[in-house]
Amino acid sequence: MVLGLALGLGLGLTIGRRGHDPDPSEQPEPPHISPSPGMTALPWTPKVNDTWQITLLKPPLVSTDLSSTIPDVAIFDVDLFDTPAETIKTLHDLGKKVICYFSAGSFEDWRPDVGSFQAADKGKDLDGWPGEKWLNISSQNVRSIMKSRVELASEKKCDGVDPDNIDGYDNDNGLGLTSDDSVALMEFLSSVSRPLNLTLGLKNAGRIIPAVLPFTDFSVNEQCVQYNECKTFQSFIQAGKPVFHIEYPDHNDNSDAGLKTELVDKACGNGQESNTGGFSTVLKRENLDGWVEYCNSEVATTPLTNSSSQE
Repeated sequence: MVLGLALGLGLGLTIGRRGHDPDPSEQPEPPHISPSPGMTALPWTPKVNDTWQITLLKPPLVSTDLSSTIPDVAIFDVDLFDTPAETIKTLHDLGKKVICYFSAGSFEDWRPDVGSFQAADKGKDLDGWPGEKWLNISSQNVRSIMKSRVELASEKKCDGVDPDNIDGYDNDNGLGLTSDDSVALMEFLSSVSRPLNLTLGLKNAGRIIPAVLPFTDFSVNEQCVQYNECKTFQSFIQAGKPVFHIEYPDHNDNSDAGLKTELVDKACGNGQESNTGGFSTVLKRENLDGWVEYCNSEVATTPLTNSSSQE
C-alpha cells in the first residue's frame, strides 16, 4: 500500500508488503481437493459466490431500525478489536454473518494486548508500516496471544476469523520464517478456532494452500489480478470454498462515485484469462473504508462509526 493515508493508519493488511508467489504459468494445475471428511462440521461456513463487504478503517454503523445493511450483503469482515460486540449482534439481527480480522503474524503497537508480547517475539519492521513488526509465529508466547484473540472473537460472537500476515516467509522478516512455520501456525489456529465454532480463513499466502486447504474454510486474497496469481487460489473454488477477493484499482479522488468501466473490467478480470471464476470480488480503496464497488458496477458506501483503536 502506497497511499499516505493508508500508511498513516497502519492497518494490518498485506498490501505492498508481501512477497509474491511464483508466476501461475510456472505452477502445475491446482489439485482438486475435497474437504476433509473427518473434521467436525461447523455451524456456519461461507459459500462460493457469497456476497461481502470489508470495512477495517472503522466499524460499520448499523442499526436494527434499518431493514438491512448498506450494502445488503451476506458477510461483513470487520476489525476484531475495534468492532463492539453490540455491532456484531446488530449485524446478526439483520441476518448477516461476521468475520473478524486480526493480525496473526505481526506486532501492532496500538492493539490493547501490546504488553503481552516479549522482545524476543519481534522481528524486523514491516516495510512501510509504522508500528508493526514481524512476529516469531513459532513462539509459544505469540501463540498464547493468538489463542486469546481467537477466544475474543468467540466472546464477541464472530462467525469466523480472518488472520492476517501469515506470509512472513515471503518477506524480510528478520526471524528466518519459513512456509512450514506458516503451515504450523494455521494448524494451530485451526485447533483453537474450530472447537469454538469459528470458521477460519487464509489471507494470501498462496504457496501454502495445498497444505492448509483441508482445514481452512475460505480464502481472503488481495490483488491476485494485479499480480497474475489468481490461478493459485482456484484450489479453494474447486474444493467448494469461497475466495473473498479484493482489488485496489486506481481511485484518485475521495468521491463515492463508481470507477470507470475499464478500471472495473481490469480489476475484475472481465474479458481476460484471469482465473477469477467463482471469486467474490470487491473493489476497494486501499484504506478499506466504507466505499465498495462490485463487478456488476454496483456501488455502495457503508456508514462507519467515528472511532477506531488507531486514533
